[in-house]
Amino acid sequence: MRFTSHRDFARAFERALRRAGVPIAFSQGFTPHPKISYASAAPTGTGSEAEYLEIGLQRVVDPAWVVTALDAALSPGLDVLDAVEAIPGESLADRIDASRWRLELPGVPDAVVSEAVTKFRDSSEVLVERQTKQGRRTFDTRGAVVSIEVITSGPAASGAPDVPCAILDVVVRQVTPSVRPDDVLAGLRVVADLEPPVPPRAIRLAQGRLTAQGAIADPLEADRDGAVVGER
Repeated sequence: MRFTSHRDFARAFERALRRAGVPIAFSQGFTPHPKISYASAAPTGTGSEAEYLEIGLQRVVDPAWVVTALDAALSPGLDVLDAVEAIPGESLADRIDASRWRLELPGVPDAVVSEAVTKFRDSSEVLVERQTKQGRRTFDTRGAVVSIEVITSGPAASGAPDVPCAILDVVVRQVTPSVRPDDVLAGLRVVADLEPPVPPRAIRLAQGRLTAQGAIADPLEADRDGAVVGER
């Protein structure tokens, strides 16, 4: 499911709404669209345990029923974890300004990654290039990274016990252009020539508003603003 694009997920979600019988509301005009608002969709190729979206309904329904009905209608690996009723006021998107990521680097010892992370932290800026819709752009990855830590080591994604696998815990602010996990890894390559022998694995663990202590607040906790959270 990590390789499902956002557009594919959106189609699957709309079909699940119909199968589940959720009374989704539609926009007005000649080409009505279901009222669904996505918040900071994960890049294709990454896993996520914290995807949020808002849906507009034709009438009030029990959020617990929405969770059960939608979860049963979606494919395995697309799991609805929670739903709450919206309270008028601040939008869901306004409650999300940072993400926490787990980056697994199979085949790379902790010591090597720790040295690269130290160089990254000590840099005032780390410039990388990426192709965007506006063309190839150069931007600073260091400024967007709130924290980056080597938290532990474990078996590689392949499951081979004799293969080291460094694991990074990274908190990234939402900036423009967005800084993605592969951009952070590109930054480590720039400062320390870090090049994992196999593709790293990225999983988003949380989204929300960054607190003064560096934690990420659950956007559903502020006033239970009607988002649906799931994982892929």
